[in-house]
Amino acid sequence: MKLTALAAETLHSVIPELQLDKITQLLEKPKHAQHGDLSFPCFELAKMKRTAPPLLAADIATQLRNAMIEKTEAVGPYVNIFFRKDMIQQKVVYIILKEKENYGTIHLKNKETIVLDLSSPNIAKPFSMGHLRSTVIGNAIANILEKSGFETVRINYLGDWGTQFGKLIAAYLKWGKEEKIRRNPIPELLKLYVKFHEEAAVNTDLNEEGRRWFKQLEEGNEEAVSLWKWFREESLKEFNKIYALLGVTFDSYQGEAFYNDKMDQVVQMLEEQDLLKESDGAQVVELDDPSLPPCLIKKSDGATLYATRDLAAALYRKKVYQFSKALYVVGQEQSIHFQQVKEVLKKANFDWAAEMHHIPFGLLLKDGKKMSTRKGKVVLLEEVLKEAIQLAERNIESKNPDLPDKEEVARQVGVGAVIFHDLKNYRVNSVEFSLEDMLKFEGETGPYVQYTYARANSILKKGKWTGEVIDKGLGDNYSWELTKLLQEYPEVIANSNKAYDPSLVAKHIVDVCQAFNSWYGNVKFLQEDAEKGARLALVSATAIVIKESLRLLGIQAPQEM
Repeated sequence: MKLTALAAETLHSVIPELQLDKITQLLEKPKHAQHGDLSFPCFELAKMKRTAPPLLAADIATQLRNAMIEKTEAVGPYVNIFFRKDMIQQKVVYIILKEKENYGTIHLKNKETIVLDLSSPNIAKPFSMGHLRSTVIGNAIANILEKSGFETVRINYLGDWGTQFGKLIAAYLKWGKEEKIRRNPIPELLKLYVKFHEEAAVNTDLNEEGRRWFKQLEEGNEEAVSLWKWFREESLKEFNKIYALLGVTFDSYQGEAFYNDKMDQVVQMLEEQDLLKESDGAQVVELDDPSLPPCLIKKSDGATLYATRDLAAALYRKKVYQFSKALYVVGQEQSIHFQQVKEVLKKANFDWAAEMHHIPFGLLLKDGKKMSTRKGKVVLLEEVLKEAIQLAERNIESKNPDLPDKEEVARQVGVGAVIFHDLKNYRVNSVEFSLEDMLKFEGETGPYVQYTYARANSILKKGKWTGEVIDKGLGDNYSWELTKLLQEYPEVIANSNKAYDPSLVAKHIVDVCQAFNSWYGNVKFLQEDAEKGARLALVSATAIVIKESLRLLGIQAPQEM
């Protein structure tokens, strides 16, 4: 039940001169309820007809007829449309209760596959708050894509190769203690990494030592490879604890090292197509876009680079997954890099490169500055999640100490608070890390949305709701504002899918919760009267939409709080 479509079709029957899409585009939502549910401005049509807009509005208002429309009125150049609240509400609630969590789902005949490159932390470094953004944004986009009818492949492209591993091996051999790392792997490896950079600032020979060890790693030196594998395994164990807390899973953990034996094919392919040019001893591909620098494929010492690896990864993924789109959920500072990779593939006549899209996001800032692992100024995600869970536990103990499964609910609320704090922001905007804001249990937060869901469940339980179909709607303004938001939900999903923007879902569900709580504050839900069944039906429909919205964002919905 889409109100804009209903209004547009009714208007189109009266003004066929304007195309249906154009009418839909022109429809507005009035700021005040007394101006109707939707409003149609007549300026554009008046120009076509060479008529004064107020006269045209008055004429259209008298002609509009639809059983779902209660009344229309002309106010100056606008046609204001008021819908039949009870009839619309009955239909919207009926659809939601029938479709349940499938409400808003698109069923495509031919399922296309979309691969997503997300999370991608660096091995042997802690999983910082900085990695949270790629992980939760990518996971939510994948959920929304699946609801929109696509198959997804979630790839955790681990940073498990590069000169930094030579530096880490050198640091471990100089200062490392095996028993310390076995006891507490990631913090100890971080200490070594930070110490290396502190010492290298004084003794620059250390950097050369790091490069030598990485060269030995590339050449298969037994000691170097053994240490690298150990660092990787220990890191993955730690990362998987975080992913389990966040409820995020992957279809592939193929990191940078996986493509080591696939890069020569890329270089050979570019040579065969005469795309490689020499520049100061290095091999580059010159790009047609004058705003982009040449793409560096091979350094003067013969070493390959990120671009070479990403080209190999793109070709491999296309071959294996036959994707229709490839999304790279990576920070916006990598924008030029992805443009270069895409342009190289286009020059090499891979048409599908047009469907590779960088999905950028802003930085997570601490005191207005980017977090840095190298200098040790890093906020660990695991510590933040644990602190959020502990705060949730304290709140439960003070407000509802007899709550069943207190520990599990605290985990859902604490983790949900952290995820929601990120996803309610448009992804391209940078987000200031603030534990205090993240963990507030009122306002536009995850706990507020979860609590509204628990409240709805409590009402249904007390009202002994059995899920029966109600052939009745309500006519009050409070429930009507909520109904209008619920009927917009499929459109919100569609828009979020098109823009790869989970914040649209997060913002919408906050609006739904606010409308629900406003209704809750003005109505006696459990009063035994003729409208009790219709009220409970709308409560149930609201609970379904809240729970499904949270699921799409990667957040669980506790039954009780």
